[in-house]
Amino acid sequence: MKINIIAVGSIKEKYLKDAIAEYAKRLFAYIDLNIIEIEEKTYKTENDSNIKKAITDEGNKILQKINFIKKEKCYIIILDIAGTEFSTIDFHKLIKNKQIEGISNFIFVIGGSYGLSEEVKKCADIKISFSKMTFPHQLFRLMLIEQIYRIMKIDRNEPYHK
Repeated sequence: MKINIIAVGSIKEKYLKDAIAEYAKRLFAYIDLNIIEIEEKTYKTENDSNIKKAITDEGNKILQKINFIKKEKCYIIILDIAGTEFSTIDFHKLIKNKQIEGISNFIFVIGGSYGLSEEVKKCADIKISFSKMTFPHQLFRLMLIEQIYRIMKIDRNEPYHK
């Protein structure tokens, strides 16, 4: 199975980089993981025009990456606060059911601080939410990769170190 995570912005904090690297190392035994970073657009003045421009620019870059990866059949999962909430077990079932349907390539998309463009949201096969709470997108990348690791352990009936 191949999992691509397209994420706006880079990880700046060492503790987050270290934690993500640790989970990526653990996942190496289970999946082919690819993390693709899109440059986050920031402006000194945050007005509606600049925010819309940032969302559009980031969205176009995300769509370019999706279109490049989509050469083979894949399932696109957008992480969105307005998406459907899943328990970890339900998240595992979603991925497992898609594998049974013959999908082995998954794309997860994490937007930046301004959110995702409507064009990106429209290309999603599903939108999921981890919570109605708002999380920094850098921290959220760690949360996503941990959940992916957890569902790989569930899939193989292996204990998860707590």
